Amino acid sequence: MPRRKYAWEKLADEQLLKLSLRSLRVKVEGTWLEDCLGTLNEELQTRGIRLRPHAWISAEWFSPADVPGIAIPFYLAHPRLMKLEKKMMLEVEGGTWSECMAILRHEAGHAVQHAYQLQRRRRWQQLFGLSSKRYPLYYRPNPASRRYVQHLRRWYAQSHPDEDFAETFAVWLRPRSNWRTRYAGWPALKKLEYVDELMGEIAGQRPPVMTRERIDPLSQLSQTLGEHYRKKQAFYEFKPPKTYDRDLSRLFSSEPRHRRAQPAAVFIRRHRAQVRELVARWTGENQLTLDAVLDDMISRCRELDLRATGSERKLTVNFTVLLTAKTMHALFGPTRRKWIAL
Repeated sequence: MPRRKYAWEKLADEQLLKLSLRSLRVKVEGTWLEDCLGTLNEELQTRGIRLRPHAWISAEWFSPADVPGIAIPFYLAHPRLMKLEKKMMLEVEGGTWSECMAILRHEAGHAVQHAYQLQRRRRWQQLFGLSSKRYPLYYRPNPASRRYVQHLRRWYAQSHPDEDFAETFAVWLRPRSNWRTRYAGWPALKKLEYVDELMGEIAGQRPPVMTRERIDPLSQLSQTLGEHYRKKQAFYEFKPPKTYDRDLSRLFSSEPRHRRAQPAAVFIRRHRAQVRELVARWTGENQLTLDAVLDDMISRCRELDLRATGSERKLTVNFTVLLTAKTMHALFGPTRRKWIAL
């Protein structure tokens, strides 16, 4: 299907950021998201689940309480908006087929829970906890825990009972996930087996909750893209501690004989995108937060007048290791900061 044309497609970023979200007028229909949702529905049908979650465009990913549907962020509905999201947030959550399907399966777990009111069941509460538990703004995961499945980044199942169920459902739903083998010996296997049993029980049943309500649809969002991104960036804002001098001085050189070598600040700037994406992938840290750390490291390298000497490949590997170690210490060390629960 030919892609719909919009007047804002050719606007510069500065002009685009001045537009309101509702003026974008993007929809799921006619985009690659339709194919993703079609695949999701096929997976649900294969499992005998009658629910077909309705989907709409909003500001972010979410599935509202008591509504068996899925809100999809506006930027995924058009390549120009994905490009802006990448610039403003340094990553595009759900921007590839596999990432989009992973999130859709997770949100489908919420939708199934809402449609069949699963949280009211005693066994559900025994395994996952109370859905009525207050939703936290922050959480502190334990990466070593085997009580939870691992599906989305940042050990998201540990943030709330509803997220625990949605993550478990997503692992169960994914074709060829081999969850019985993957989680053999884990306490989380009991949750997966329960979901398997529960889905078999409701297979073929008409969902008690069938509302097609759309919460916060794009057409009702009056804030500008600029306001949206300022708020979103502030949410991930993190002021890194200035504790890098010793490590940077061990990695780079301050000796006078190397004064003609490449400045370490220049080296970090050239490799920052590659290193940032790699560390984010393996630690689960947000790229905006890592970028703040990299800015601080660049500043310290300038102050210390450090130079990049030796093999560029070896320096890149060692610097990646350094940033990973600092990130993991910040997340899970004695003075670890809390994780944002989205």
